[in-house]
Amino acid sequence: MKMKVMCLLGCLLTTMTMNLLFPAMSSAQELQWRNGVAAFGEPKYGPDFKHFDYVNPDAPKGGNLRLSEEGTFNTFNTLIDKGTPAAGTGLVYETLLTDSLDEANVSYGLLAEAVAYPDDYAYAKFRLRPEAKWADGEAVTPEDVVFSFNSAKENSIQFANYYRHVTSAEKTGEREVTFRFDEKDNRELPAILGQFPILPKHWWEGNDASGKQRDISKTTLELPMGSGPYKVVSAEAGSTIRYQLRDDYWGKDLPVNVGENNFGTIEYVYFTDPEVEFEAFRAGNIDYYRESSASRWATRYDFEAVKDGRVIRETLKNPLRAVGVMQALVPNMRRDIFKDERVREALNYTLDFESLNRNLAYNGLKRVDSYFWGTELASSGLPEGREKEILESMKDEVPPEVFTTPYTNPVGGTPQKERENLRKAVALFKEAGFEIKGRQMVNTKTGKPLNFELLLASPSLERSVKPFVDNLAKIGVTATMRTVDDSQYINRVRSFDYDMIWAVWAQTLNPGNEQIDYWGSQSVDRSGSKNYAGIADPAIDKLIKMLTSTKTREEQMAIVKALDRVLLAHHYVVPLFYSGEEKIAYWNKLTHLPELPYYSTGFPTVWWSKDAEKQ
Repeated sequence: MKMKVMCLLGCLLTTMTMNLLFPAMSSAQELQWRNGVAAFGEPKYGPDFKHFDYVNPDAPKGGNLRLSEEGTFNTFNTLIDKGTPAAGTGLVYETLLTDSLDEANVSYGLLAEAVAYPDDYAYAKFRLRPEAKWADGEAVTPEDVVFSFNSAKENSIQFANYYRHVTSAEKTGEREVTFRFDEKDNRELPAILGQFPILPKHWWEGNDASGKQRDISKTTLELPMGSGPYKVVSAEAGSTIRYQLRDDYWGKDLPVNVGENNFGTIEYVYFTDPEVEFEAFRAGNIDYYRESSASRWATRYDFEAVKDGRVIRETLKNPLRAVGVMQALVPNMRRDIFKDERVREALNYTLDFESLNRNLAYNGLKRVDSYFWGTELASSGLPEGREKEILESMKDEVPPEVFTTPYTNPVGGTPQKERENLRKAVALFKEAGFEIKGRQMVNTKTGKPLNFELLLASPSLERSVKPFVDNLAKIGVTATMRTVDDSQYINRVRSFDYDMIWAVWAQTLNPGNEQIDYWGSQSVDRSGSKNYAGIADPAIDKLIKMLTSTKTREEQMAIVKALDRVLLAHHYVVPLFYSGEEKIAYWNKLTHLPELPYYSTGFPTVWWSKDAEKQ
């Protein structure tokens, strides 16, 4: 599901703005129906395209794909905040629009054949495809769309935050749904409405096999029904899920689906130990592995199957070309100890990235220095031109260093540099009212030791966090790592019950509405928001407001860079690292075209099985 942010990059948020595209017909109000939405400029594919360029339209259907997931799951209901959703539900539930993988922030009609909106973006209309069907043969209707949207807003704080400017959804025609907004000129709203999963109203309002009334507000492990290309044929809670390609899938011949959904079955196996998961891949029990450890990539792929070519390794930039990454340790400013900016800055001086990169990752990582790292939206140097004008218009509300000092992370890597950085950290702690007494960093007024808990979702993160914890101990700060299971971690993060966490924000090339959920003051007290740091700053709120109503790409880029500078200057996070590449390994029963989609690995959507070629 697109709306959920993974603690690892596997899971990305996609936000887009609208642009006029493919006129088909006009309404009495001079509205034009379009079969696609784009950020800026013209989309690549015309209204009569046969298939995306990055697919093999003749790819065989069949074969079995075995995948792994770390953690657990306990629900197939993706419209609520409760529980841990199962992997792969996007194979069953569809959305109004679907993304193009070789264009940045462009999508085309899936359940909806067309979309329309007025010049002031006061509302948006979607017209459903007449052939769209649920797996039981019933038509997908406007009532299903309205039911899904209302259920999502009522039962998910995340959805409610994301779509807070959408005031209503109503059926306005036989196959037409109209969404109305409480603000105008927000070009992003029509596009992001194409992202939420549509569920069958009649199924959810019916009874299960035992005769019990289903409840959309609760978790469920009943095998779901959707409109998508796959169905769930078996599942064991927290352990395995098996999806099977539907022969009767209504949309298999749509241009957006040709050459896609090629595997006959897709199985997910869950692991609680990442090492056991990797060994399962090595043994041939898992077909595809996305490697997140730079050290393992450098040292653990010398097994026989790699040497003889049965396991293929690839390092790809594709998925990150349109994604700006901020991976960081995030202190929770809802805790008093992190409210002082100098404390947060001091924490950054205790992270010796260069030593960590050398000792644990064989220098395979890069330090993140922007909330939009790796993209053209990342700020650098000092502000100039329009970006500088924007910042000067709120000069009294932003840190003065945004005009005078380019943001840089501390540099370590040698004993001397480490000592210098720790001295700077101690000095900053002292300015904030802390000092070292008896080998403990204590509050000078209360005498209370400075300590906190670092909450983690996976044991695999501990080895990267330990050097940071050890450095803090050298200056008397006690940081305790605590790794908990998926359910506990999700619940604690949703309720902001933590001192510090490891978090990832994945930005698209078209930032917009989601920025409020990340760092807007409106989300600071909203349970389930992604404002993990607890940011509430008037200047940041103003920049986000400007961003959601901008009309040109040039203005958008200037605003985003200004926002980036202000976020960095406040030291809200301790930036971590990223490789800048997607490292994948797979058994040679899987294959793909020589050229993958420009902005994605296309996995598993456009890949196929060699076993199917033999059938």
